[in-house]
Parts: sequence; C-alpha cells; structure tokens
Amino acid sequence: MPGFELFGNKEREQVQEVLDTGVLMRYGFDGMRNGHWKAKELEAELTKKMDVKHTHLVSSGTAALTVALASAGIGAGDEVIMPTFTFVASFESILALGAVPILVDVDDTLTLDPNAVENAITDRTKVVMPVHMCGSMADLDALQAICKKHGLLLLEDACQAIGGSYQGKPLGSIGDLGCFSFDYVKTITCGEGGAVITNNESYYQNTHKYSDHGHDHLGNDRGAEKHPFLGYNFRISELNAAVGLAQIARLDEFIAIQKRNYTILRDALSQIPEVVFRRVPDGGEENYSFLNFFLPSEEAAQKAHEALGVNGVDGCFYWYNNSWHYYRKWEHLIASKSLGKLPKDVLDTLPDYTKADFSASDKWVGRNISCLIKLGWAEEEVHERAKKMMEAIKQTL
Repeated sequence: MPGFELFGNKEREQVQEVLDTGVLMRYGFDGMRNGHWKAKELEAELTKKMDVKHTHLVSSGTAALTVALASAGIGAGDEVIMPTFTFVASFESILALGAVPILVDVDDTLTLDPNAVENAITDRTKVVMPVHMCGSMADLDALQAICKKHGLLLLEDACQAIGGSYQGKPLGSIGDLGCFSFDYVKTITCGEGGAVITNNESYYQNTHKYSDHGHDHLGNDRGAEKHPFLGYNFRISELNAAVGLAQIARLDEFIAIQKRNYTILRDALSQIPEVVFRRVPDGGEENYSFLNFFLPSEEAAQKAHEALGVNGVDGCFYWYNNSWHYYRKWEHLIASKSLGKLPKDVLDTLPDYTKADFSASDKWVGRNISCLIKLGWAEEEVHERAKKMMEAIKQTL
C-alpha cells in the first residue's frame, strides 16, 4: 500500500486508450469511444472480484459512503452508528445527508465494539457502519446479529481494506452495502475514486441514479433521460476508472507483497513480549496494509513511536494524537463548526461530545502504533526495517 508505488505500463496503456478517444466522461459520446467504456469495465471487474451482484463507481470513498446511505433512504434525523477511530469522511458523509453520526467505542480489533453498538441504539437508529480500519475487519457476525435483531442496515466502510476477507467473503460484500476508496494512497488507486457494492437491486438502482443528478439511464439519449428523484454529481471520470482498471488486475499481486512484508515485520516484533497485536476476528484475513500492535501503556506507545522516527523508521502512526483519524482532535465535529447552518435535525439530536466518555477507545488507541506496509520495499529492506523497529521499541521498554 499504496498502489501508486507500482505504477507501470499497464496503467499507462489504459489511460492512453482514453486519451486517444478524447472521451473523458463515463456516459454518452458512444460514437467517439472506439468501444472503450473504462468505468463499466472496472465495475464489471469489481463485481466479479467482490462476488456481488452490483457495483457502481463514484468520485471518491466519501462519495461512496454518502451515496450508499442515500440509496437506502437515510436522511434528516436518522442516526448512524460509527466508530471513534476512523477517517473524518465517515461523519462527513452522514452529516451531508442531514443524518446524525453517533460515535461509539472501538475494541481490540480497532473497530466497532459490538457491545457499545448495542448500547447506542435508539428508536432513531437506522444504520450500523463498521469501518475496517487499517486493513482489518470488525466482528461482523456480532454486528450482523445486532442489525437483524433491531432491523438495521449494515453498511461496511471497507475503504482501507480492499483485498481483506471474512469467513471467505471479501470485505465490503458482507453487509447490505459496502464502500471502497480508490484515492491516491489506497491499495488500489484510481487517483481519485470510490465504489458502492451491493446485492440489493433497489439500492443499486438508487445509487447509479443519485450519483448522476437523478438520471434514470434508460434509453440511448442522455438528454431525454428522466429524473425520478433528486440527485447530485458524484461521477467518476474515464481517466480515473482507466487507472483503476489496470490496478484491480494487480490486486492479488499487491496483497501477496503486503502479506510478505507484513509477516516479516510481525515475526520480528513477536519476539518482544510486551508487544501485543490487534485482534483479527476468527475467520478473518487482513489485507496486510498496516501492522497494528499495542504496547503496555500510552506512555510506552508514545515513546516507542518517537524512537521509531529517530531510528529512521518512517510510516508509523500514533493515531491517538492524529488530527484526522481519532475523535479527540475532531473539534470541528464536537463544536458543530460549519460554513452554513446545520440542519435542525442535526443540531437537536447530535450528542454533546464534549461530555462523552470514550475511555474504552482510549485504552486501545492510546497504546496502539500502526505501521504502513509498502509495496515498493525489497525483501532485504524489510528485514533491515524489522531490525530497526525491534531496536527502537526495546530501547523504550
């Protein structure tokens, strides 16, 4: 991770085909395309790879989450349960629809704690949105049981976890809807892009229409298409889809490289008794894009993170103090800072997060160090990196 590390001729060839036609838009201009439909081709490949019935590409992972929620009718005042540890796009997509983000604790998987989810459900709850952070998954069996019990939608945010699986099923394909991001720093990149996957025909029909101004996409004349409901513009371009089409063909290659590098580092750190690795639910397999481990205390984790940097080990993150990925620095959400007025449903219902107790999340994230696994490393480099990591961590314990 990320896929841009291994850009090559396959990506260039796909992009050149688009440039040769001059058609950069995914819809229309049939006569000029010379038979090239990159977005449609990538959707077909993702549908096959993810073992689902439907895929629709959009402009980003954030757009994918927004469109997925909208496709299921989520709107003003509806509550969406999400984790305290994620990227800000999770609550941005919820708020964009006038819905309300309900933050709950994570556990030792660094994803949603099912018990915390159960305790957060109200009569306004409509969706449980686990975020498969840093390449590994939530306890999906437990979350599915909760959703079934309460009649809730399960939306998998698999934006950081493409290539991972749970009980033999690709992450993203297990819930009612799944979302991916293909931005520049993801395992598979389009430069910018995202996708919604589902087995639900109704959600799919809503998705492709909502993301294109409400176009019904019936017939051969785009200007004559009907608009059954309001929509917005979340389209992907053919150029972006072309990059992704080359990259999806390389997903298994990328995952294999990540697994090799991840395994070398994990085997080395396993020799340090104080290092405990994140829990991967039974039957789950990470996509190996990050190596996540816990140290005995918050102080130990901070010292080790600093020592890793001093020892020349880049790409290791201490999310507890990160501005974008952990609730402690989401002051814009906590203070409801917005350029325009937030909807009344949000203002009246949004919890007062200045008084929230997320100490259960702090227990795990405060002791966690998360190390990016790069595709471009030679095997010799990884062994050298493992040695430096061990030295840095040991000197702080």
